[in-house]
Amino acid sequence: NLALVVGSSSWREQFVSAVTVSAGDDDEEESGEERLPSCFDYIMHFLTVFWKVLFAFVPPTEYWNGWACFFVSISLIGVLTAVTGDLASHFGCTIGLKDSVTAVVFVALGTSVPDTFASKVAAIQDQYADASIGNVTGSNAVNVFLGIGVAWTIATVYWHSKGKPFKVNPGSLAFSVTVFTIMAVVCVLVLLYRRRPSVSGGELGGPRTAKLITFFLFISLWFIYILLASLEA
Repeated sequence: NLALVVGSSSWREQFVSAVTVSAGDDDEEESGEERLPSCFDYIMHFLTVFWKVLFAFVPPTEYWNGWACFFVSISLIGVLTAVTGDLASHFGCTIGLKDSVTAVVFVALGTSVPDTFASKVAAIQDQYADASIGNVTGSNAVNVFLGIGVAWTIATVYWHSKGKPFKVNPGSLAFSVTVFTIMAVVCVLVLLYRRRPSVSGGELGGPRTAKLITFFLFISLWFIYILLASLEA
């Protein structure tokens, strides 16, 4: 059960886990042998220990059937997202990048890293690919429908109370959405093609060659999208 993987029972357990250097992935759990942390594990630990300790303050999942953990985590993620957006905007202003370029490169990359790791955990622990791939489409749906919708609704109410209309200039949005839609269709077609038994037999996993080809293809699509969106801006 995937829900058992991310569970915790006490704050003490979370803080101990936050300051302890772990050996990385779950390979040692599958083989039954304990593996010592590598040099890379130590480097990553000291780079991320601040964030580990910060999120150790989140209530354990056993409190209030996980609802306390959910709401506090959402609040912390929202605060960090706002900070990331402001820092990226200042960074883009400093080096002369337009806001649209900063958004599709730095802000989008920073806010998508948690989704990436969540999909990785789901892909490793779950028997099927539904959770890992569904997390990607679900997070994008939340970003578009809930994130933009709530923000624009609040802005509309605010400016209406001031007696002024709320306007958002489109800029190069139409071009970016068109390119993104084309890339998304290509990704879906690739995933459907991978389900053929002669290729890999599923959306994830399969022979090493098929995995590497899919990886480099998707990474190339991302770079192409970044390049085209930046040039259009």
